[in-house]
Amino acid sequence: MSNGLSFFLGLLVVVVLAPSKATNNVVDIQKEVVGIGRVMDYSSRVGKEQKVAMEIALRHTSPSNSTAQLGLRYHDTSPNSTSPVTAAINLIKSKAVQVIIGMLTTQEAALISEVDNTTKNLPYISLITPATSQSVSVPHQSASYFQMANDIIFHMQCIAVVVGHFRWRKVTAIHEQSSLFSTGFGFITHLSDSLRVVNSEIEHHAAFPSLSSLSDPHTAIEEELKKLQNKSNRVFIVVQFSFQSAVLLFEKAKQMGMMENGYVWIIADEISSFLGSVDSSVMHNMQGVIGIKTSFPEKTKAFKQFKIRFRRLYGLLYPEEENTNPSIFALRAYDAVSAISKASKKFKGNVTSKEIAKTILSSDFKGLSGIIRFKNGVLSEIPTFQIINVVGKSYRQLALWSPGYGFSEYFVEHDEMKLGMDDDGAMNGTMGPLYWPGGRQTVPRGWTWANGEAPLRIGVPSRGAFNQFVRVSYEQDRNQTSISGFSIEVFEAVVGRLPYQLPYFFVPFSDSYDELVKHVHSKKLDAAVGDIEIMAYRSQYVDFSQPYVSSGLVMIVKVEPDRDKETWMFMRAYTQKMWLLIMVMHLSICSVVWLIENEHVQNPEFKGLGAMLWFSVTILFFSHREPLKSSLARLVIAPWLLVILVVTSTFTASLASMMTVSHVKPSVLDIDTLHRKNANVGCDGNSFIVKHLVNVMDFKPHNIKNISSIEDYPQAFEKGHISAAFFVEPHAKVFLAKYCKGYIKTGHFLKLGGFGFGSALAIDISKAVLEVTESGQVEHLEEVMLHSCNCSTPINSDGDSIGPEPFSSLFKISGGIAAFAFLITIMQLADKNLDKSSFLSTFLLSRGFWRWAYTYLSQRSQKNINFLPT
Repeated sequence: MSNGLSFFLGLLVVVVLAPSKATNNVVDIQKEVVGIGRVMDYSSRVGKEQKVAMEIALRHTSPSNSTAQLGLRYHDTSPNSTSPVTAAINLIKSKAVQVIIGMLTTQEAALISEVDNTTKNLPYISLITPATSQSVSVPHQSASYFQMANDIIFHMQCIAVVVGHFRWRKVTAIHEQSSLFSTGFGFITHLSDSLRVVNSEIEHHAAFPSLSSLSDPHTAIEEELKKLQNKSNRVFIVVQFSFQSAVLLFEKAKQMGMMENGYVWIIADEISSFLGSVDSSVMHNMQGVIGIKTSFPEKTKAFKQFKIRFRRLYGLLYPEEENTNPSIFALRAYDAVSAISKASKKFKGNVTSKEIAKTILSSDFKGLSGIIRFKNGVLSEIPTFQIINVVGKSYRQLALWSPGYGFSEYFVEHDEMKLGMDDDGAMNGTMGPLYWPGGRQTVPRGWTWANGEAPLRIGVPSRGAFNQFVRVSYEQDRNQTSISGFSIEVFEAVVGRLPYQLPYFFVPFSDSYDELVKHVHSKKLDAAVGDIEIMAYRSQYVDFSQPYVSSGLVMIVKVEPDRDKETWMFMRAYTQKMWLLIMVMHLSICSVVWLIENEHVQNPEFKGLGAMLWFSVTILFFSHREPLKSSLARLVIAPWLLVILVVTSTFTASLASMMTVSHVKPSVLDIDTLHRKNANVGCDGNSFIVKHLVNVMDFKPHNIKNISSIEDYPQAFEKGHISAAFFVEPHAKVFLAKYCKGYIKTGHFLKLGGFGFGSALAIDISKAVLEVTESGQVEHLEEVMLHSCNCSTPINSDGDSIGPEPFSSLFKISGGIAAFAFLITIMQLADKNLDKSSFLSTFLLSRGFWRWAYTYLSQRSQKNINFLPT
């Protein structure tokens, strides 16, 4: 803009504002002027908006009935001008201002207050978002320092919630070293703390120089972006960055292909708030960007009136600007002047800086940016943020988020930070589908393999006791190290499922498993693969993938003969219930046969009770010699002989099966037995089991023997060096598959986390592990390579005995026929001896076994006698 045009526009503004001021000067000629010093960069969009907003506020909020009159004094702090501290001191000294409004940090305000008595109690209203939380930065300045912008912690929490919602575990923070923002890296600390809540972290942070300090800003920003492009992380968070620099940043990112598929860009409030005031070319370069934007009431009458005035005056002062909509920064500047204006109503007589500060501190009104109420110099109103997505020529709102309420009604509280979460730990909200850079609809991974990065160094245990999982061998003919095994095969299958190429090479590691995990933590190795147990204390160092094999801690001991079971082995062929049923059925049926033969047909071979007992014994072996004269007796005995044949054949087969299997029991039943005997135990000295036996199971260190190979365990058992061996379950299966005779699992089974891969790529690896597991590939590899145990020595129990269920139908048929024959026999005997009731009575009473039928038969006989003809 030419000097002449600037002079003309400035004169026009004076003409627009002068009539009212002239009138006020006439009416309030005796009013004391309260000077308001404005310290801001008028070359920036923020400074321009603040200047216009403060002019409007002075015009429309100054009370006519106050004893004080507000007057604006300004000082430009553009990059080519003086610093904010110098500008403020000049205004205080030369213009006699009593309040400072501008882009001042708490540190700068503290520095100004130490100059002399005139600056000591001067109120400072800062419009800048502090890099460090005001609640912990300079608490002793709260009486005269007022923060109109929301606490930086809220901004960082909102960004962290977005990161957590999409489960990105690592991000890159980008910020600008500019005088427009607070100095220091406190915001990085707040962002890191907030990300930690959602299980994420800052992997890199890049500090871009301010545009004013660069002779060739295009080249400088391009060089910085190249550094980021060569790294694997693809989630970029742009914070504490001026809008002018952001425009150039995204222009270069677009040119370099960093706004394509796979990239994620999240911008903070100082950029998002101006998206409604930019042209289409800027929006074109920012397609798919996610923004955090402070929400304010846009539908109130006050805001609509302010917007009209703002657009009119802003377009008049800065006609080169295409868009004249006000941002949150303009509203805060307006509210700052409004706070002073409302405070001036309470001024009486001489106005001091201390009185002004005290009056501002008690402010409580509804401003354009929200409720203006201070607590210790900080706005007490909790802000609400809009989550926006740049699409087309504008942006759309995805969700609203507040530190107090989150996205939804379900919250998890963490240090006064409430996050809406679901059961899986992801942020729970109402975010709709997003438009991502490159036009993708699926959520980017946030990570990729960058060109120029070295392949992953993956450590594998080379001294494990079970080389079925990882086998490290040196091939002399090929002069190279060969690494194979079950864990290696599973890992290669998992890598094949990843949606990107993963260059890597294996590094044999000869130390313990714990040291292998610590080497991944210290970045000496990028990942670890092998039979690595997932333990809680190891998870503090690395992120584990989904376990590819379930696991637990088991105890293996030798077996010994079970003499007690061998002594009465034949009795265990059938259950007690079966033996009792056979005995009762056999005696009952033999008694029925004896009754038929002895009482009904008078067979001399069945005289006396002894004859019945001998018959019941001989018939078991089909060696009875007593002839049966009654057809009814033959009907009873025939099905029972079939039952005897089936039962004895089954008994012989069951007993033979028991005698061919060794009847053994564990030599040690449980851990308490080992403690009582002060017995030695063995385990792999490189694994976690040693610590677990000492710290959890209370074994003495000298009772734990280190056994480094699977072949050494049988020898240690035979020589009596150990009484038990402790394995993780996959190792125990391999051991029992190889030595299935003479050893057995016993004791309590302790469930563990399983075998997993430790890596920074745990999320992608976990998904691939699940895919490989669900496809059945892991199970197939386990069967082929580990020879799952199918021949471990069994322990016989009473549960192997046969019950009556398989013979129930035979018993029912035979018993039913015997009962039917018994009733027929009793009826025939009763009819034959009607005139000999005394004989019947003697016969029945002499045999207690049949007393239950006496009453019935006596009544029947008496009835028949009464009906005989006389």
